Amino acid sequence: MLLFSLPTLAIELEQVRPGFPEVARLNQAEGTLPALTVEDETGTPLGYVFESVDIAPIPAYSGKPVNLLVGIDLEGRIVLADILGHEEPIMLVGIPETKLEGFADAHVGAHVNDRLKVGDNLDAISGATVTVIVVSDTILRAARKVAAEQGLIADPSAMPAARVLEDVYAPADWETLTGDGTIRRLHLSHGEVDETFVGTPAEHYLHTPQPAERTFIELFYTYLNPPTAGRNLLGDNVYERLMAELDEGEHAIAVMGRGDYSFKGSGYVRGGIFDRLELSQGNATVSFHDRDHIRLGNLAIEGAPDFAERDIFIVRESAAFDPGRPWQLELLVRRASGPLDTEFSRFSADYSVPEAYIERPVPPEEEPIWVQVWRDKAFQIAVLGAGLMVLTGIMLFQDVLVRYPRIMRPLRLGFLVYTLVFIGWYSLAQLSVVNVLTFTNSLITGFSWESFLIDPMMFILWSFVAVSLLLWGRGVFCGWLCPFGALQDLVNKAARKLKVPQFEIPFGLHERLWAIKYIILLALFAVSLHSLGQAERYAEVEPFKTAITLRFQREWGFLLYALGLVAISAFTHKAYCRYVCPLGAGLAIPARLRLFDWLKRHRGSCGTPCQICANECEVAAIHPDGHINANECHYCLDCQITYHDDRRCPPMIKRRKRYEKAARVSGDKGQVELHEPAKAVDRLQRIPTHQED
Repeated sequence: MLLFSLPTLAIELEQVRPGFPEVARLNQAEGTLPALTVEDETGTPLGYVFESVDIAPIPAYSGKPVNLLVGIDLEGRIVLADILGHEEPIMLVGIPETKLEGFADAHVGAHVNDRLKVGDNLDAISGATVTVIVVSDTILRAARKVAAEQGLIADPSAMPAARVLEDVYAPADWETLTGDGTIRRLHLSHGEVDETFVGTPAEHYLHTPQPAERTFIELFYTYLNPPTAGRNLLGDNVYERLMAELDEGEHAIAVMGRGDYSFKGSGYVRGGIFDRLELSQGNATVSFHDRDHIRLGNLAIEGAPDFAERDIFIVRESAAFDPGRPWQLELLVRRASGPLDTEFSRFSADYSVPEAYIERPVPPEEEPIWVQVWRDKAFQIAVLGAGLMVLTGIMLFQDVLVRYPRIMRPLRLGFLVYTLVFIGWYSLAQLSVVNVLTFTNSLITGFSWESFLIDPMMFILWSFVAVSLLLWGRGVFCGWLCPFGALQDLVNKAARKLKVPQFEIPFGLHERLWAIKYIILLALFAVSLHSLGQAERYAEVEPFKTAITLRFQREWGFLLYALGLVAISAFTHKAYCRYVCPLGAGLAIPARLRLFDWLKRHRGSCGTPCQICANECEVAAIHPDGHINANECHYCLDCQITYHDDRRCPPMIKRRKRYEKAARVSGDKGQVELHEPAKAVDRLQRIPTHQED
């Protein structure tokens, strides 16, 4: 079994060979990302290989990333995707490792820009949907980042170009614009230029030395699109004509020079290309042609020096120039080194547009994976939300509903089926003690919302359960929202219909057996402090993964355990929930802070002497003295139906008889009969409202 660990594993040639059969060596790739260049025997690059945890460490279901060895070729295609390590609980114990390895391998052959979707292009793994979504996203995001840095694809995270603020203008003279960086200067002396040719054949060939301090060239240059630069330098009319000539996405650069060297030269007259001047931004270089050139007349700005050359160069849209990013104006100086040979020196001058002239767009943010998951599960979220609204209504209006047993009982039965089929087997949203251990561990090691938002169904359920714990206690979850609990409940109801004998444990022993689940919870918590992965293995005491998440499709040992607990529930209602479930124990502890206690009892009657509700309580949460143990109650509301039933509850029977007697007496005196004799008990009727004795 592979486990994720830091530091990352060293990549060996044999690990890479399945994706690159001709690999001979691995070298550190250029750039900031920790990737390796794959080379053959001749040193020719074949592609790149890297560990995903170093590039895109996306938290998975366990809260920790899945680490993969990913390889891409020079065309940007994925050629290798192997699992190196993970701590996913469903994969550590449950689903075979080979399924996850096969899922990762399914990405081989895809291009890094392909939009692969689990369930469409890729087959999902039942019971591990969140894990496979994270694995797929990890492979593609890491591969795109490396491919973008190595120039195989356009950078998907590149910021959109800045926008020039056309309404920002301030009158200014030459001194002001050179002082604030709007106009920049490059000054080269003969000595500085000569020094670059020292040691080359051009050092002395046909070269007439000049005084070292003599100006070789003095260049001034600026970006003309901002009104403060363009209007002040060119004048309003020339600036407006220039802007009108520019197409969308085009930019104008002004270059002015004086000295012994011409930045234009004469080559453009013959070949149409300015071979002494270039503009570079990032990895892109812009060469200027004669069609990109506009002669500039006298400058309109006050205080400008005299220049021998004044010209405007147009940067076309195809250059993808971004005025918000730094750029360089590069001057090329050429000297002959022989009859037919020349040497070049390149001098670079930096430029950054003043921030006041531009508006930078908001940097694009990579969409969090949990947003994609929530979008993909919109239907499930809607159905779950509707179900939780129904359950909230049942809780809020329970006093009314329990007076109509012919409505309440089918409603509860239907909700149990909904919980088992939709929440459990369809949505795989079975809450587990593993979630509790993961949450407590995250509070110690570092909490991250993304780790919990990755599964929307679980997040919504846990949020609802957290609120319901404070309002009504653990019973709302255990009695209504636990799929395995619903399975046991439905099996027991079917068994009772089939007259299967029920085995009830004496209350004294039953009360002591409650402690087992708390002991299990504390043991799991203690183990989790040492190793969360080990605690997740021991958490197999819960049959949830086998019965709900994997739908009984598992190894025979786990299968027999889960089926055995379900079979026991046919004879003893929810035996697992009562005595073994560590999740129920974990929920019972904070539930002691509940705000409401809406379960009614008849003072002086319930428990002493009446034991009807206590005997009928299917989880035996009612003590012999009549009080309800909220830590054990599953909130089925059966006792509340009995509480209002004037055919079964002794205090209510007495009350009904008093009403009937009073009605007969009133009738004997000639008054209107106030109470109609009770109809058959199977008729749908409202049980009379009353107050507690």
